[in-house]
Amino acid sequence: MIINQIETKLLELGKQADMDCKDIYAQIDEVCLKNSDRVLSAFIENNVSYTDFAEMNGYGEFDEGRNKLERIFASVLGCEDSLVRPQIMSGTNALYLTFSALLKHGDTMISLSGKPYDSLQEMVGLIGNSTQSLKAYGVKYEQIDLVANQFDEAKIVKRLQKQDVKLVEIQRSRGYSSRLSLSIDQIAHVIQAIRKVNTDVIIMVDNCYGELVETLEPGHVGADVVVGSLMKNLGGGVASSGGYIAGRKDLIQMVADRLTAPGIGKNLGANFNQNNAFFKGIFMAPTAVRNALKTQVFAAYMLEKLGYTNVSPTWKEKRTDIIQTVELGSVDNLVQFTQGIQSASPIDSYVRIMPAPMAGYPFDEVMASGSFTNGSTIELSADAPVVPPYTLYMQGGLSFEYGKLSILLALTNIEKASEKK
Repeated sequence: MIINQIETKLLELGKQADMDCKDIYAQIDEVCLKNSDRVLSAFIENNVSYTDFAEMNGYGEFDEGRNKLERIFASVLGCEDSLVRPQIMSGTNALYLTFSALLKHGDTMISLSGKPYDSLQEMVGLIGNSTQSLKAYGVKYEQIDLVANQFDEAKIVKRLQKQDVKLVEIQRSRGYSSRLSLSIDQIAHVIQAIRKVNTDVIIMVDNCYGELVETLEPGHVGADVVVGSLMKNLGGGVASSGGYIAGRKDLIQMVADRLTAPGIGKNLGANFNQNNAFFKGIFMAPTAVRNALKTQVFAAYMLEKLGYTNVSPTWKEKRTDIIQTVELGSVDNLVQFTQGIQSASPIDSYVRIMPAPMAGYPFDEVMASGSFTNGSTIELSADAPVVPPYTLYMQGGLSFEYGKLSILLALTNIEKASEKK
């Protein structure tokens, strides 16, 4: 039994964590209830039927289930329309599809949250020599860095007064950086500032890891386009692939035309028998996100009390995504901690962790992903670029109870490994 393998002092500290975090858990439960209300209301308003789960192969024409699903996603995300497809393979794929649809040769885009996530840098053209990057297609890229974890609104407003920028992009999650993730209040505030000087620029939000963590989404506060992956929050741990783009109806039509072809748009696309999983995924998403948040709050508490430094967010801090970080200081510590998470996973617990190249990333990576869906990050997982200061990024946890057991076993394994040194 797992619980018998966990050190007694860690079990006791875990009990203390639950007592000290009780009020935070209650706040997470309250957000989950409000988001569950929004999701369930969207299902009922759209008259979802058992027949909507039917497989549609070939061209996938007249798939009313797919149409209802996309209306539900749009409603939950505070948008006019959405594109939710198994043909979209990941968050990075969804972002590239969206940029490719909305940006043309000579257009300028600006990242308002600093350098983008590692897997996006080659896509933009910041690194590498891909002939298919945005840079290769003649799109101009600029960025405005955050200042003390806040948007540099003065610089943003000054730049956008020129009226020569097609699109601005906000990355809600921290990615592989040391900054905090961005809250809906921060996003709402910068959108209001932008609209005072520029009514035409497209405001796009990379929503990965942030969905349903708060009671509002970027679409509710004025974002034109919101993008994410179904292997993260909105897949609920049920969807085995897929991504979404939600936003203004005219912009979603442009993205759909890019995915299929002009004149076809949203009308075609086989569902590969994924409708049931996609419906069930977003239905379960509020609960999955709640469990992931509680797991990471618990992890942060344990890490802080055990003396780990640079734990972010701290267990007491407000969260706006499901990511937890801890700075480990060396390659050995990074591998050892990641191994602890892998060894406490339900799938591939016997696998050994080692740094290795990963497609789309500029540095070697370590990754613990003992998940039912390959690469799923709503399931408990951990990953990191193997670069100083060797910060590990943990996320997910479909069940709080499983999450606690895995964290406690991982910490036990790490402590035992340290004692052998």
